[in-house]
Amino acid sequence: MTRRDSYGIWRTAGSSHLPPRKVVVGTIQQGFWGAGPGLPRRLRELTGIVGRMARMARRRFGAGLDLAVLPESVVNGEPATDAYAHSNPLEGPVHDAFAAAARRHHCYIVAGMNLLENARRRICSNAAVLIDRRGRAAGIYRKMHPVPSWPGAPASLEGGMTPGRRAPVFKCDFGRLGLQICYDIEFDEGWNELARGNADLVAWASQSPQIARPCARALRHGYYIVSSTWKCNASVFDPMGRVAAQVRTPGHLLVTEIDLSWALLGWAPALRNGAILRKRFGNRVGFRYEEPEDRGIFWSNDSRMSIGRMIGAVGLTEWPAQNARAARLIARG
Repeated sequence: MTRRDSYGIWRTAGSSHLPPRKVVVGTIQQGFWGAGPGLPRRLRELTGIVGRMARMARRRFGAGLDLAVLPESVVNGEPATDAYAHSNPLEGPVHDAFAAAARRHHCYIVAGMNLLENARRRICSNAAVLIDRRGRAAGIYRKMHPVPSWPGAPASLEGGMTPGRRAPVFKCDFGRLGLQICYDIEFDEGWNELARGNADLVAWASQSPQIARPCARALRHGYYIVSSTWKCNASVFDPMGRVAAQVRTPGHLLVTEIDLSWALLGWAPALRNGAILRKRFGNRVGFRYEEPEDRGIFWSNDSRMSIGRMIGAVGLTEWPAQNARAARLIARG
């Protein structure tokens, strides 16, 4: 369910009543500048990255990788002035390579590519392709906001890309996944649509390595965002609007675990920055409390008890409900 708050912002309804939903996500910061090495070699490189993520997941969490996110346009490399000449169809080598990797590592894969949609009509799009654990193409997101040419150059969108028209939410076995690409971060439409579709997690494949805007999107809409970028950083942003995990070294992987069933708690005397829940539930509860923000994000590590029940058991109120109560009292004057 979604609702519009008093500021006209779409927010996803809380997930604190659900049992824990642990998801191991992998991403990378790596540039793909200049001429590519050819499609077969590039696909071996990319599926090799997914394999490294899967091995890291096993080492760190004793669990398989659930989602691998690769950056924008990685299949084709640096965008050229002629998008059509540097696009590939999904069917054939591209699908076959990612399908085999997804089956081998039993994970979902998000891969950015210049997608050739119709060779006869020279239609192509900047796309993020979702491959499921069984190697099937589970969905395609087409970038809604391709970058326009600079003033003075012939008018085009990324050398001839056709813009996408919608931002679907894809049902995965771990939750509801949304996709966005690079310049989409500057525009509200796609992010709002994903919130209305109750996305739990958004994969943002990008060349731009922004931090402030993804933080704001995650906070505003109440979902996790994982970025996979060409430079500066690859990050996981939590629904509190903070960077939950990050790498800043080119070519380095980020593999981390998040829980899609979470609750936000604001400052309260009884909370003691989370200590009351730790005292009652020990390691059955997990959290990150940010004292400079006077709030924290909390999750359950007990498959038999949701974080919402834990919060209720110690007499606390979640942050959105706390604000709603304040709004009602203020409205009554």
